[in-house]
Amino acid sequence: MQAKPQLSGLPSYKPGKPIEEVKKEFGLSKVIKLASNENPFGASPKAAEAIRQAASETAIYPDGYAAFLREKVASKLGVAKNQLVFGNGSDEVIQFLCRAFLSPDTNTVTADPTFSQYKLNATIEGAEVREVPSIDGVHDLDAMLEAIDEKTRIIWVCNPNNPSGTYVNQVAFESFIERVPKHVLVVSDEAYYEYVTAEDYPETLPLLEKYENLMILRTFSKAYGLAALRVGFGVASPKLISLLDPIRPPFNNTTFAHLAAAAALEDEQFITECVAKNTRGLEQFVAFCEKHNLYYYPSQTNFVLIDFKCPGNELFDYLLRRGFIVRSGEALGFPTCVRITIGSEEQNDELFGILEGFLAEKSVQQG
Repeated sequence: MQAKPQLSGLPSYKPGKPIEEVKKEFGLSKVIKLASNENPFGASPKAAEAIRQAASETAIYPDGYAAFLREKVASKLGVAKNQLVFGNGSDEVIQFLCRAFLSPDTNTVTADPTFSQYKLNATIEGAEVREVPSIDGVHDLDAMLEAIDEKTRIIWVCNPNNPSGTYVNQVAFESFIERVPKHVLVVSDEAYYEYVTAEDYPETLPLLEKYENLMILRTFSKAYGLAALRVGFGVASPKLISLLDPIRPPFNNTTFAHLAAAAALEDEQFITECVAKNTRGLEQFVAFCEKHNLYYYPSQTNFVLIDFKCPGNELFDYLLRRGFIVRSGEALGFPTCVRITIGSEEQNDELFGILEGFLAEKSVQQG
């Protein structure tokens, strides 16, 4: 059998080791996962209750139009219901976009490093991927604009950026989108939107009225704590959404996912508390980095990218053997860094103790 030539040698996604596997491999009784930017405080109790109430409805297909959740999200965001498309995580909406707009005779523009799924899905469609180096972890929007030509179909702005945690501000984003040609779709991927505290972070929803070539991505996997249920969505003009709907599988979200996301959306107090705890946790990380003179990328997310001036895999292995799963920067385009999800206050303190041991050992070796 012969597949698309661009699939040859294409790397598959490599998830972090499961907690139970790490426990077994290293003989550990406790393992803390701080690798995938999940919410350490879980989800709203209302989400679990919604699932319990629907537990007997497994024989019935989900609502393919996600009408109940669609109404809740549209009301929350102040958009029309036909401006939404739902995916099995926002990753799937990225897949829809690439399938709809990219082909071997087109190209797409991304920052580098940034979220890997833009490049992966574009490559599968045979499109040229133009990667523009970021500056101190921030998208170089001017250089990205220069990379556009008549064959460009999508330009991606991961904001805040994963894996750096940095962001593009309101003035920069509005200046950028004003200069993007109308034939190019601008995707503002805002997976960490709820965690942002910067006052000059772009509010992109009002821009939809002016720019029909804008798509906004959001997710329930991060702050809402529903990563296991895989619910993400895109917001755009009805015309753009109508192009994506035929691509979307008919039952791509489960009934449980719809009901849990709708319930979580209504629990604003839970999100407020999670964001406040995350902000305090971020302050812990900043204090730790400054105490040990470690460079960190200023984060508007629930993770921190820290430069330990050593191979990221070395620190990853050190922490793994001591019960902490983090993400090595070697696979993320930051080879001497480690990306760490902000945990609870207790988890952070325990991690810092282990990190201090690592730094002390490195100091002796270099001494």
